[in-house]
Amino acid sequence: MPGTTIPPVPHYVPAPPTTEELEWADLPIIDLSKASTPEGREALAPQVRDAMRTYGFMYVVNHGLNQAQNERIFDIADVPFTQVADDEKKKFSYDIKATGLYKGYKLRQYWHIDNGVRDQIEHYNMHRGILQQDHPQALKPFMPEIRAFAEHNHYNILHPILRLLARGMELPEETFVDFHGYDHKGEGWIRFMKYYPRTNEDEEKTRNVWLKGHKDFGTVTILWSQPVAALQIMSPDGKWRWVKHIDNALVINAGEAMEFLSGGFYKGTIHRVRQPPADQQGYPRLGVFYFALADDEVKLAPMLHSPVLQREGVERRWEDDAQAPLMEEWRKGRTSSYGTAQLKKRDDVVEEEVINGIVVKHFN
Repeated sequence: MPGTTIPPVPHYVPAPPTTEELEWADLPIIDLSKASTPEGREALAPQVRDAMRTYGFMYVVNHGLNQAQNERIFDIADVPFTQVADDEKKKFSYDIKATGLYKGYKLRQYWHIDNGVRDQIEHYNMHRGILQQDHPQALKPFMPEIRAFAEHNHYNILHPILRLLARGMELPEETFVDFHGYDHKGEGWIRFMKYYPRTNEDEEKTRNVWLKGHKDFGTVTILWSQPVAALQIMSPDGKWRWVKHIDNALVINAGEAMEFLSGGFYKGTIHRVRQPPADQQGYPRLGVFYFALADDEVKLAPMLHSPVLQREGVERRWEDDAQAPLMEEWRKGRTSSYGTAQLKKRDDVVEEEVINGIVVKHFN
């Protein structure tokens, strides 16, 4: 992480944690420091397996960064939103639909939420290589720190989790790691993301939903916990429950690509973002993410040589594994379509679209 000489940055002060009584999701907490030894991985693997099978979400603690380093990253994360003029933001926004790529800014009001209401979400996306793309002037002094942060997420958090997921399927430890090369052809990115408060009218039209229920389309998502309560997951019993903030913890979830590779053994869990509780309304919500995707050429077909799948069977979202998309095809299709496609309503809750021949559901 940062060296002894670091550029100054305004300190970001988040909202105080909510004091409201909410129905929290009871997610497992994984101590990642134990993954450094074979004995530790053996003990952790069934915990991670069960978490990703039951919830598709878990907390991770002892991930290698301390609270001060955590706060420094959030300070930097606020720079592209508060230190960059709107005209410069537009110069670093790209045609998401045409390219199928998150790069630079996604500005507000790009996605349709519901009933004519568009999003109030702004994010800045950086390919995991960081230095392979140009950045706004205000962010450039922080590129070495962001690059180190991306590498830490990839090698010290993602890879240990992938090893545990492989163990859970009784596969060689490096099975999923080998699909996630830092310098290989493919995506995977750091995202700084900021939600802004909305009008009462927009809240009413969208039933307080800021981002529809969905599954992430990559393999593993790493969310750095922050105090504004807005993230909800659909629990196994079908109820929406809130994800509680834990200081300097990570919230980890599996995505569709991992669901495909694992033959449905690991679940890409449905989650959404909604208006925060009353005592946090009016505050922005700043997020820091690392989105992991398999290398572009990886075919997202089940690992049929897994002894677990041979015993328990395979769940697919296509008829024949020859139909399984490559990671590149899946990420481009999902990125291009999200928030812009005309969805087909199935009922008052579920809307659908078809991407690469696979039905994708959104939950409103």
